[in-house]
Amino acid sequence: MPSSRPHAPMTSAEWAMLLTLAAFWSGSFLFNAVAVAELPVLSVVTLRVALGALLLQLVLRAAGQRLPGGARLWGAFGVMGLLNNCLPFGLIVWGQQHLASGVAAILNAATPLFTVLLAHALTTDEKLTRARLSGVMLGFMGVAVLIGGDALQALGNGLTAQLACLGAAISYALAGIFGRRFRVLGVSPMAGAAGQLTASSLLLVPVTLLADRPWLLPMPSAAALWALLGLALLSTALAYVLYFRLLATVGATNLLLVTLLVPPGAILLGSLFLHEPLQPRQLGGTALIALGLGVIDGRLLRMVMRLLGKRQPT
Repeated sequence: MPSSRPHAPMTSAEWAMLLTLAAFWSGSFLFNAVAVAELPVLSVVTLRVALGALLLQLVLRAAGQRLPGGARLWGAFGVMGLLNNCLPFGLIVWGQQHLASGVAAILNAATPLFTVLLAHALTTDEKLTRARLSGVMLGFMGVAVLIGGDALQALGNGLTAQLACLGAAISYALAGIFGRRFRVLGVSPMAGAAGQLTASSLLLVPVTLLADRPWLLPMPSAAALWALLGLALLSTALAYVLYFRLLATVGATNLLLVTLLVPPGAILLGSLFLHEPLQPRQLGGTALIALGLGVIDGRLLRMVMRLLGKRQPT
């Protein structure tokens, strides 16, 4: 496996992979919006994880790997699948019944903000610094601007949907912290992804069969079927392959940049294909979240300090 270079400049090939990953994850919000217009939330989420699990298991077989066994490991896969797939996918898809896909993507960009706060509380080696706290405060100011005071006064489906998307961001943050244990358990990243998706499928399939009774649902349109295939193939299976490839080569710090790239991509796709408008406060909230993530990442602050240092008289 290639060694990680967390502080080295990325190559053009790595930038291409990062942009492709951002496009795949931006597309998930478009695919969700198309699919949930015709299918129940649980059915959309279950088909996404089940097809994604099948595709990743095929990738594992092609790479000569197998899913590991053991009750303890599969218990961890179950928790990870719940936190990283079942809950956030369900909350986001439900929220997108009442929100534009771009707004859902912007709220999802709060995941690193919650990760910083929860890691401070739940780990011993990822404590808050002044820079990180400043970044979190800026990011949550962006979330507040995005939601707006009118939504808090109305307390309608729009606010509930926005809170659902923030709940998904919290779930993703918890999954990121919980997922650190897979390194100790000796599970390869790709096997971990396939394992959690398989566990998610085992959790969701019986619930979906009871709740949605899919055999009674009308046949979805070709557009909805293509959206489901896009969710499973592009936004889940291939996205995981790219994600873990980049994690191994450029490190988690560089990979955090994808969080800044997903909302603009989702906004563009929603505008082009779903004719979704965005309000100025939503763009302002996006800018504050992006600034907060830049401060947490640290590179923005280091760049400013270098520029200031160059301007100092010698």
